[in-house]
Amino acid sequence: MAKKKLTIDDIFNDDDFGLLDSNVKASTVKTDEERLIDSFEEINVFIDKNDREPNKSSMSEYGLMAKLKNFRANESQKKILKPFDRHNLLGHVEMEKQSIDDIFNDDDLGLLDPDKDLDIFKFKHTPQPEDRADADFVAQRKPMKEKDFLQYEEMFQKVHKEIKEGKRKILPFKDVEKHLKEGQFYIADGIMLFLERANLKREQENLKESTLNRKDGRTRVIFENGTLSNMLYRSLSKTLYNGNGKMITNTYDKIEQDLFVNSGLVQEEDVQSGWIYVLKTKSTKKELAGIKDLYKIGFASGSVDDRIKNAKNEATYLFAGVKKIATYKVYNRNADKLEGLLHRFLANACLDIDLFNEKGQRLNPREWFVVPFEVIEETIQLIINENIVNYVYDPISKKIKFK
Repeated sequence: MAKKKLTIDDIFNDDDFGLLDSNVKASTVKTDEERLIDSFEEINVFIDKNDREPNKSSMSEYGLMAKLKNFRANESQKKILKPFDRHNLLGHVEMEKQSIDDIFNDDDLGLLDPDKDLDIFKFKHTPQPEDRADADFVAQRKPMKEKDFLQYEEMFQKVHKEIKEGKRKILPFKDVEKHLKEGQFYIADGIMLFLERANLKREQENLKESTLNRKDGRTRVIFENGTLSNMLYRSLSKTLYNGNGKMITNTYDKIEQDLFVNSGLVQEEDVQSGWIYVLKTKSTKKELAGIKDLYKIGFASGSVDDRIKNAKNEATYLFAGVKKIATYKVYNRNADKLEGLLHRFLANACLDIDLFNEKGQRLNPREWFVVPFEVIEETIQLIINENIVNYVYDPISKKIKFK
């Protein structure tokens, strides 16, 4: 009797041990969008459980509160998260409707392009340097212990308060060599961070000379969501550049306590050499009393009080008493150059008036400026941040403008 030939179905049906079963395993690697949604879902779950939004009552809640704040400030993320916003945390979000052209234009893999059949042999998705920087930026973060984060939590809360009060400003991040410094606050991908420490000594051997001369090394970065990282200095800088990063200025209070100018005028061995002061006249002369925002900016090597005690008898003080508005301690043997820099920047707001003393002598004071006090403070801030060369003062709008 002829042996029955086995069909392909017979072979598969006779697989008692399941050797021919093909179970395709789903990838466990999450996309950036999936991680974003998971992060938002943490907030949803918290509200499900507590029937309220997270607040500052604990570190864990503060982290969720910070995330929610960042989500609300990021329009692109809001569009991704709105379909999952069951508590209406994001408010109204204008969603874009896709046209057929949008669908074809969003064909990143070229599946709809008949001329792209050979693209499978091209390595489109090989990680680029900026991708490695982003990976370093995210992968190196670790959660901090609550007790360790407390001091930083207070710092972040204070900075948010100072920004709201106008004591600090948020500026576009530019020039890593000048502006990425220890002890400063920044914003990357909507999250505030504190660059606590940067070890910029390179230890690698056989580096190219062009690479060796660039500052790099491990940092200690604290994020307001309670995580820390030891990412590379260059990775942080690339993230700030690529993620529309921001830098946060120092407060005017800090400037008033210690005024350091790192614009080539100060050396390490410099010591306190005097004060920059801002004064307002007490003159009752009609040509002076009627001028709003009239201030004198000057330099004193000793006590400001001693310098102005004889103001009513001196031409430089308009032969009138003066009121101190602000004084700034200066650590710089060439501090009079700082005074000159302030005068040059505000030159187009200099008081232009002729006065006559009791002897009929004509006086033309040059250290008085018609400018809001806030502009004077902002000018000093720009000098400290070494951004002064990028700005000009507009006397018409009475504002400092980017060139």
